[in-house]
Amino acid sequence: MPASHRNAHAIREAITRLNDPRLARWAAQIRHTGGCRQPIHLRGTVEHYDRATGRLLHRYSTNQEPDGVLRVPCKTRRASRCPACAETYRADTYHLIRAGLTGGKGVPESVSSHPCLFVTLTAPSFGPVHTRRERDGRILPCHPRRNRETCPHGRVISCTVRHRADDDVLGEPLCPGCYDYTGTVLFNAVAPVLWKRFADALRRHLAALAGLTLAQLREQLVVSFAKVGEFQRRGVVHFHAIIRLDGPAGPATTPPAWATCDVLTRAVQRAAQAVTVTIPQLAGELARVLRWGTQVDARPITLTGELTDQAVAGYIAKYATKAAECAGTLDQRISPTQDLSCLPVRDHARRLIAECLRLGAYEELAGLRLVQWAHMLGFRGHLSTRSRHYSTTLTQIRAERQDHVRAEEITTGRLPLFDEDDVLVIARWEYAGRGLSPGDALVAALLGSPAAVLAAHGGEAR
Repeated sequence: MPASHRNAHAIREAITRLNDPRLARWAAQIRHTGGCRQPIHLRGTVEHYDRATGRLLHRYSTNQEPDGVLRVPCKTRRASRCPACAETYRADTYHLIRAGLTGGKGVPESVSSHPCLFVTLTAPSFGPVHTRRERDGRILPCHPRRNRETCPHGRVISCTVRHRADDDVLGEPLCPGCYDYTGTVLFNAVAPVLWKRFADALRRHLAALAGLTLAQLREQLVVSFAKVGEFQRRGVVHFHAIIRLDGPAGPATTPPAWATCDVLTRAVQRAAQAVTVTIPQLAGELARVLRWGTQVDARPITLTGELTDQAVAGYIAKYATKAAECAGTLDQRISPTQDLSCLPVRDHARRLIAECLRLGAYEELAGLRLVQWAHMLGFRGHLSTRSRHYSTTLTQIRAERQDHVRAEEITTGRLPLFDEDDVLVIARWEYAGRGLSPGDALVAALLGSPAAVLAAHGGEAR
């Protein structure tokens, strides 16, 4: 449909919405979603009954709402799908991470004195790719080679370009024919297993360095962590993790004197080098042993300096809202019957997706679910995870925010004040759709700022 027809239809919808006598209530719903791009539509009722008499005290029904639905935020963490809800998730994650570094949210401030490292576990090389390198503030050539050797495919494995930070070629292999797409996909698929084995090996190496058994180690300290996965431009995942040593009862207790940052650093380095995952031999494929890359960075987190608690919390929270789309792929599942040549992705990402679909046909790899997670380039784990003792939880942070909003609405009279012990609440909800129509999106953008109108319609609004 031509853009002018689409815009005309959206304008007619917007005019109808603006003339709706319940516009004020609709606008209040939109503001309550916090700018959510794809709000969830709910239909239902909430009833409050007196437990003693059975008398109906209060009843809410969406029948009285505009369009007969209540719009609530989608609460996705993916910035590519809903920037507003992702920003809420990012802020919650920031406070969760920082509480585990400096205290707060139920975590004692004494936790800031516990040994704590910011650890980066990278992937191995699967072939040279275009990259941006800097030294002393100067941008260096990508892959300079004096002899300019050619690969078996006739390509010169050299690049003397000083790439810009936004150069589209970053992450692309110098020779796609030589690049190990199979290894990249398999590493992404087993990365969660590698992390699990690394965490187990870390405890074993800590015990060995202290001259203890694992059982004795558990009686003296707990290893707490929070990690996030980041997709590099080459399409492979690596992990950033905060690893902290606590006493046996968690952050409220002090670890033993021998548990220092130096000991933790040595244990991290040894554990990262020790763990592997073996992929069995397939028809036409050799068996593979996958491990972390040789670059393992482990640095102490301090309250001052370059690697502060604020910097680390902000870094972890930032990548908690991102996924594989940073590598040029899609943020939604791909059907095996789709024509990959029509996907709006980089050629490098398209090759990785095709490799997921090819490897997913092997029965020996069925447990990796490569076909279902082809849009994530084979990675199927949680990008952001935390151990039980690290700090508070996102659920508790959201509950605190909901309690604050509810108390405010009771104070302003928008909600009735009942004693929860004396009232029975019966709620009935059903899903009724999601998102905004083009006209509603236009009005919602007008409620924010005039510049948002162009963003809502791809810059074509008139």
